[in-house]
Amino acid sequence: MIDPFGRTISYLRVSVTDRCDFRCTYCMSENMTFLPKKDLLTIEELERLCTVFINLGVKKLRLTGGEPLVRKNIMNLIASLSRHLISGKLEELTLTTNGSQLSKYAQQLADHGVKRLNVSIDTLDREKFKKITRWGDLDQVLAGLNAAKSAGLNIKINTVALNGTNNDELKDMLTWAGNNGYDMTIIEVMPMGDIGSETRIDQYLPLTAVRNDLSKHFTLEDIDYRTGGPARYTRIKETGGKLGFITPLTHNFCESCNRVRVTCTGTLYMCLGQDDDADLKTPLRESEGDEAIITAIREAILRKPKGHDFIIDRNTAVEPVTRHMSVTGG
Repeated sequence: MIDPFGRTISYLRVSVTDRCDFRCTYCMSENMTFLPKKDLLTIEELERLCTVFINLGVKKLRLTGGEPLVRKNIMNLIASLSRHLISGKLEELTLTTNGSQLSKYAQQLADHGVKRLNVSIDTLDREKFKKITRWGDLDQVLAGLNAAKSAGLNIKINTVALNGTNNDELKDMLTWAGNNGYDMTIIEVMPMGDIGSETRIDQYLPLTAVRNDLSKHFTLEDIDYRTGGPARYTRIKETGGKLGFITPLTHNFCESCNRVRVTCTGTLYMCLGQDDDADLKTPLRESEGDEAIITAIREAILRKPKGHDFIIDRNTAVEPVTRHMSVTGG
């Protein structure tokens, strides 16, 4: 699959559910209305669709949400997809998770060929954690991290930089991550979906400022390291760990984008920050063979844009992408 700009599409992110057991302030409002279950692809449909993408050249598959591990029978999907790891068609199967369910599922994930996880943690302060996630329990997440580590899973911590909330502890989190053998990625807040009374202009913290501040405490050495995602990486000389920066606003990462996203309803988005989409649910459900699905995917890839148009500026009205990150797949 090659898009109009010559980029080979080899990375698929799939949201298996829009539901989550947290209500993070930068992601969704506290009183969310989730999709009716009848609108979601079944586990069998998700597996079939992922397999079509793998046969078309996807080498890396990331399951996301919402929180993927709250999806009923999620381990059945992971077990089915693991056969592509065994065959060699799929190089990596990974998850992005809030960590709340890892104590239950970490060993099963490892048993099915998952090698690494991205775990979202924005603070190590229990009161702040409760404030940011609204419903989350930091101790439960930390216990999940320990379970994942015991299962042999490599862990990368994803942290959203939130002005006035966690900017004063990012250096401490980086030290904590290094001491535990975790890599870390810091992410700029993205304008996606209605988040209620919270305002992203107040949450927004440019990572240029974050990097400048961290450079006062650590030696950051730029390295040529890629995981297939959008992060640009440095090595922390003092800890030996890697630190990634995801900067959709201050420095977008579109020139090398090899990713597309499928929602839990079977909608394909060619770009996180654009609304153009393709319906894959209809050909999936109306045909026994895969030809119609393949045609829909190929036509959509030919519409993949060069880049997104995210902007957060006090002098510009912020018009977020209408869908929530939890629907699109984080």
